[in-house]
Amino acid sequence: MKSMTYKLVLASGSPRRHEILDLARIPHTIRVSHADESAVSYRAGEPEAYVMALAKLKGSVVLPEDGEVVLSADTVVYIPETGEVLGKPKDHDDAVRMFRLMSGSTHKVITGVCLRDWMGAEKCFAETTEVTFRALSEEEIEEYIEIAQPYDKAGAYGIQEEACVFVRSLGGEYYNVVGLPVTAVYEALQEMEAQRK
Repeated sequence: MKSMTYKLVLASGSPRRHEILDLARIPHTIRVSHADESAVSYRAGEPEAYVMALAKLKGSVVLPEDGEVVLSADTVVYIPETGEVLGKPKDHDDAVRMFRLMSGSTHKVITGVCLRDWMGAEKCFAETTEVTFRALSEEEIEEYIEIAQPYDKAGAYGIQEEACVFVRSLGGEYYNVVGLPVTAVYEALQEMEAQRK
């Protein structure tokens, strides 16, 4: 790992994003963003633009101080057949509905990322991973929801937890599905640092 000359600030309360950065040994502090996400509307068929706009909004309320780079992100599940984006489920019935949509088919997990440094430089992008679920029974869906209580996760599941047995195949970065495309983030941070020199 290359040493960094800046201080990374994660503008998120997500324990998963924090854990991914820790796993990659990327030093960071946390300043949770309290942006009003309802200010961003989804336009059908444009999930990448939607998550990038959400990531940018989250980062806009956590201003980088001298020597800091703010990292903000947002993740959604996209159902290509319907054009619907799935965020965090509102309740049990909403979680069941999401699993029925994903059962036996391929969905996309899309994370929007925004990096902004103390000099105003900004880099925003979206990373996509395709996830194929095997067919799920109603009993499996109910049992998972009861055990996992997945109400803080986009698409109502965590691939790093019990839902790993639902996944038939994966196309793209695994950690993107967990909540942060760490390889792409690392490369973007290195690019921004190189541009400042």
